[in-house]
Amino acid sequence: MSRTTTYLELSQEGGGAHKFYEVTVEGANVSVRYGRIGAPGQLQTSSFPTEQKARDAAQRKIGEKVRKGYAPAVQGGRAARPVTRRQVSSAPSTARAAAPVLWRFRTGSAAFGIHIGEDRCWVGNQAGDVHTLGHDGEVLARYSLPEGVKCLVADDFWIYAGCDDGTVYDLSSKVPFAAYAVAPDVDIFWLDIHEGVLDVSDADGGLTVIDHEDEFQWSRRSPGGQAWMVRADGRAVYHGHQRGVTAYAPDGNGELWHTPTAGGVLFGWQEEHAVYAGTTRNVVQRLAKADGAVEATYRCDAAVYSCATSADGRHVFAGDSASSVYCFDADGTRLWKLRTGGGSALSMQYREERLYMVTTDGSLLCMDASEAAVADARRGSVPVARDVKSAAALPTYTPPSSAAAVATVAEPPAGGVVVECIPSGGGRLRVHVVSEGYEPSWNVQFPRGIREAGARYVVDALHPADSGFYRVRGEIRRLV
Repeated sequence: MSRTTTYLELSQEGGGAHKFYEVTVEGANVSVRYGRIGAPGQLQTSSFPTEQKARDAAQRKIGEKVRKGYAPAVQGGRAARPVTRRQVSSAPSTARAAAPVLWRFRTGSAAFGIHIGEDRCWVGNQAGDVHTLGHDGEVLARYSLPEGVKCLVADDFWIYAGCDDGTVYDLSSKVPFAAYAVAPDVDIFWLDIHEGVLDVSDADGGLTVIDHEDEFQWSRRSPGGQAWMVRADGRAVYHGHQRGVTAYAPDGNGELWHTPTAGGVLFGWQEEHAVYAGTTRNVVQRLAKADGAVEATYRCDAAVYSCATSADGRHVFAGDSASSVYCFDADGTRLWKLRTGGGSALSMQYREERLYMVTTDGSLLCMDASEAAVADARRGSVPVARDVKSAAALPTYTPPSSAAAVATVAEPPAGGVVVECIPSGGGRLRVHVVSEGYEPSWNVQFPRGIREAGARYVVDALHPADSGFYRVRGEIRRLV
């Protein structure tokens, strides 16, 4: 049985692409392996009625990638994208009382990504799995991404997963799509997004800003490396690193303020008027967004891996490297310290009297953070944590590998919105709305991987952003 393999790569300095695509034809079978250069990638295999049909299908796939800029390469000739994972340790807690954990979901791999929305919880791990759960712990769905998840961030009701390969996926509909691609020389540590603008902090203390069209806007280098914090709002981008927190103007036009912190920053949180920095020297510090002034300090007993606050900043929570979780009054008074029962909290989020934590063993914990539950916990009365299991037939969604993988329709369904890929200057393809009732000059945030000149697509809905572009809501299908 004959066997042929074609190996292609796309690796452009500063362009965000650092990927490979390998097609193998063996008899009537075609195998496609793709992903980040230096990683095993994902494998898909298809069977065809004859060997000739298999070869024809393989040539179509190869031609499609070549048209998008991929070129023949020697495997191993390019270095893998730099990927740094936080090196963490987790000691046993010295707290006497256990935290009132209601339920626990084990993701199966170390996890940092967490977002708690109005109707569901999201957790992403380093195996590339993102699970969604109800607030009662019921597992609803799973997304399988090609690379490990760095973090999960939300922008209004859009959810994004930043991955090790530099791709940031929009998970707001059933089929995830690549919305942003970070340049291959950026060793990503953390991400945030505000009104479609992506902010990336990295290993060297750099800050990179990318707009909704996935195009580089500006970058800065802060005075300290190991930048594990980036938060953004309409007033500034707040960048936390080994030497403190630096605030930059949203348009990149200068530094607004810099505040040294007690220890290097390991995690950041923000509320309307303040940012919170958890540090290596066992504290969380609250900094005023207006001028960077330190307004309060919250002292823990070990390095702070994560922090969060109640919606009004009334209470401040922290997770340390010794498997403990703390609660403070706004002025810095410690109210309690409890054992998590599941390792150290690497990330956390508070919502409606519950504190959700992702721990060093890859679990998502839901803790009752109401005043009554905390009081009971201090007296040693806590519920028995319920272990949540995935359903046997859990829906799993993966991103399309190419335009050919997108579902097609002959006519737009009722209520669908039609958009078109239009060539622009510099060889770019922009996406504009064709349907009536929308501003035709606005661009649509649309996955680059499936754009083809002149192609038309139908989406379930478009929503305008304050900065003058449309975002896709729901499924994307190609009109044929």
